[in-house]
Amino acid sequence: MLSWANQFNICCFLDDHQYKLPGHTFECILAVNEMASVQANAGNAFQQLDFFMQQNNDWCFGHLGYDLKNELENLHSKNPDYIQFPDLFFFVPETVVILKEGELVIGVCGNNHLAVAEAIINKSVDTKRKATATVKISSRFSKDDYIRTITAIKEHILRGDCYELNFCQEFYNDDVQVDDPMNLYLLLSEESPNPFSSYYKLNDKYLLCASPERYLKKTGNTIISQPVKGTIRRNINDDKVDAAHKLALQNSAKDRSENIMVVDLVRNDLSKICEEGSVKVSELFGIYPFPQVYQMISTVSGEIGGSVSVTDILKATFPMGSMTGAPKKRVMELIDEYEKTKRGVFSGAVGYISPERNMDFNVVIRSILYNDAARYLSFQTGSAITYYCNAESEYEECLLKAAAIKKVLNQ
Repeated sequence: MLSWANQFNICCFLDDHQYKLPGHTFECILAVNEMASVQANAGNAFQQLDFFMQQNNDWCFGHLGYDLKNELENLHSKNPDYIQFPDLFFFVPETVVILKEGELVIGVCGNNHLAVAEAIINKSVDTKRKATATVKISSRFSKDDYIRTITAIKEHILRGDCYELNFCQEFYNDDVQVDDPMNLYLLLSEESPNPFSSYYKLNDKYLLCASPERYLKKTGNTIISQPVKGTIRRNINDDKVDAAHKLALQNSAKDRSENIMVVDLVRNDLSKICEEGSVKVSELFGIYPFPQVYQMISTVSGEIGGSVSVTDILKATFPMGSMTGAPKKRVMELIDEYEKTKRGVFSGAVGYISPERNMDFNVVIRSILYNDAARYLSFQTGSAITYYCNAESEYEECLLKAAAIKKVLNQ
């Protein structure tokens, strides 16, 4: 499916790698080629998306960039953006391919379903992955710079400016040629298969995503959000040590505190658009295994009324609390002050909106971003900063989250 789709200038491939987490719908869903599209930067982007959906009662695939925050709050972004995805892009695909267990569903604009099926089935695929050339990576922060920045953020917490802040750092190469981004995505998927992975190609810009986190899903009148907050390294070579790590995360007062702060933030966001009394925490402090780490995941759900639109939901909940902190507006101001580059599509969301106006979006983390025209490659990692956190431990957590990406880049 992906090899066939990669010939098009625009495609979006979403893969759950058979995790079947709560809220599971498809194994894979693929959208290729645009019949219509909307592109906008912060200002009136959600209004444009709303109008676009009114004009196109069809599948819509695309992304929400982090800097849409500037439209939702009185904020700005002063830092440079080297990847240059638009803040918002959605397209109506010419072809949608849905893979379920034992079933392949193909929807096309026209009558060439059989031709598409034959093209996918007959696509020659080399299953042997090509190792990538070593990509030299630089960091926007030295370890000392990072620790000094965390100290400054903790001073804000001490003064009462905020309670918790998700601080991210960028790793990059500003002169690199990636000959085959799809191959790089497949290498990343083999090294770190995750339930909200995506290969997203927008002309000369690429997102190679191995995310474990769902931002938001809507099914009928039910919406769920599944924030991730709490990480510990796995040891897959020693079952006893691995089990001890899992138990340590389950019982970690620090991680529980961070998780509950984000859960409260998500509950508050959902309460803006959900029926009174319907917002519930379906699961608190769930521990889920992934290839490199265990993650602490909670699930918050709510029921909306019939007059609440897709854009109403997005505006009430974006950006997601797990990538901002509390209180949301103030931490977003501090994020822009202390981080050195725009996040762009990182810590934004990629996903789909169905013709029935159901939707499912991930959180863009554990991802490689690449601008082929600018020869710029980037990945960012972050962690939740609270007053009692240890700066060196947070720095190591950032490196742990980057481990799979660094491995496929031969670092």
